[in-house]
Amino acid sequence: MSAESTPGPAAAGESGTPAARPRGRGRRRKPRGKRLSGMKVMAWTAAGIVVLGGTGIGYVYFKLNGNINSVDIDQALGTDRPEKIDNGSENILVLGSDTRSGSNKGLGGGTDDGTARSDTAMIVHVYEGHKKAGVVSIPRDTLMERPECTDADGNKHPGARSAMFNSAYATGGAACAVKTVEKLTDLRMDHYLEVDFAGFQNLIDKLGGVEVTTSKDIKDPESHLNLPAGTHRLDGEQALGLVRTRHGVGDGSDLGRIQLQQAFIKALVKQVREIGLFTNPKKLYDLADTATKTVTTDSGLGSVNSLMSFANGMKGISPGNMQMVTMPVAYDPDNPNRVLLQKRKADLVWKALKQDKPIPEAATEESATGEAKDVVSAP
Repeated sequence: MSAESTPGPAAAGESGTPAARPRGRGRRRKPRGKRLSGMKVMAWTAAGIVVLGGTGIGYVYFKLNGNINSVDIDQALGTDRPEKIDNGSENILVLGSDTRSGSNKGLGGGTDDGTARSDTAMIVHVYEGHKKAGVVSIPRDTLMERPECTDADGNKHPGARSAMFNSAYATGGAACAVKTVEKLTDLRMDHYLEVDFAGFQNLIDKLGGVEVTTSKDIKDPESHLNLPAGTHRLDGEQALGLVRTRHGVGDGSDLGRIQLQQAFIKALVKQVREIGLFTNPKKLYDLADTATKTVTTDSGLGSVNSLMSFANGMKGISPGNMQMVTMPVAYDPDNPNRVLLQKRKADLVWKALKQDKPIPEAATEESATGEAKDVVSAP
């Protein structure tokens, strides 16, 4: 009942004489104060119930905030980093961890050897205005110089020559992976995001699957994948198999797998834009709950508010405005399972991103590809 609908003080004495009304007003002054005070308490209580139990906004905020795992990359890396360029653009290092421990056991093939590597690594450059993005995949099998680094726990790790790129994460976690990428590119990583097998699979399932078209059969027992040519709505397990497979398509290398991953990401972005999350509160909450449990971020993204702001800034990017390339590499003549950086061409990529410009086609000409282009596409 609102204050406006509460009976006025004269209502109780309407049948009495005018002389009696002051006495009635005096007798009821204290009880009326109690009643209004009680109503205020009830109103605030009701408001709290609405926030915490009805719409769930407060509960959702604290629950989702508690889901997020973050790493203080800045403290671990210190000041020896590329200069931050204030031109409205952002660089995000996105890693997919291949750990087989915990809920990841049995997913994506392979065995649990007690370590985790950066199975997938991408630099996502969001251009000024946040309407376009450039994505550069770094092959995990690239041989390079790994710098000395300090992990998030303060432990120091020596550098190494001719080390595989994914050994950086295995050696010193997220901080060492970021350090290695920054030394390689001379680009400052503004943010860091990591997802593991189980998180990726759950996220795709919560989305309701992702639709892709395959131009040929893809069969790979090691990644539990068997897709005939055609259009498919992949569930989480199938999607994980697709982005993990390297033997079912192309030349069987990590480069072919990268081409599948890039195609899948475009299909995923299209899916997210089309499912109408903001008109379905339950689906939005389920997805947010899964996503916040799924990712590990740098401390700058380690809150719901920060992630929401970051996601809101990315929502204008469509698949057609994503330029996706692989870091220029060549097959290692001494080891067919390794690739070598083409530094001159790679420098063209890093220079373009630093200047917030599109990556020139010349940067990736004659680079090793993996021979899996157009095997997967968004319908």
